[in-house]
Amino acid sequence: MQRVMIVGQPGSGKSTLARELGQRTGLPVVHIDTIHWQPGWIERSPEEKTRLCLDVEAQDRWIFEGGHSATWDNRVARADLLIWIDRSATLRFLRVLRRTLLQRGQSRPDLPENCPEMLANLPEFFRFMWRTKNSAREKMQQLVATAPSTCRVVCLRSNRDIGMFLANIGSSTVPVPQD
Repeated sequence: MQRVMIVGQPGSGKSTLARELGQRTGLPVVHIDTIHWQPGWIERSPEEKTRLCLDVEAQDRWIFEGGHSATWDNRVARADLLIWIDRSATLRFLRVLRRTLLQRGQSRPDLPENCPEMLANLPEFFRFMWRTKNSAREKMQQLVATAPSTCRVVCLRSNRDIGMFLANIGSSTVPVPQD
């Protein structure tokens, strides 16, 4: 395992899993939010995001969590493991609310500095999550269905799945949780 792609919708646990996996494997972790945002919640242009993603994807070793689906085809072609965290919308909304409340006024570790969590941003983010919940999930289903044979695919749907996956890191095979 040298290049790991992690996808999932907001609040699914991508960043947390990426950090834990990075600690266990020693692979460098890249969070899409550090590419999407500049300090002060300034959004990068789509072209700059694509360039930065392609720079990361060209490296030999990485755990890359998050979106910018414009480069997913390249990323999955380079990845040897694709992890899709597929969690319920209710759970994801609750997690986003919790992290916003608990980290209000602070920047999360998966964001650039000077990007503090703010309650004022929550309604707009919730609207985005609601508006894209079906289309984003369909995109991830398509990504998983068309992943190259050289890329192992793991779908994690519960805390138990994630715990089993992490417990088996380092063993010769990582079991895929069954539906």
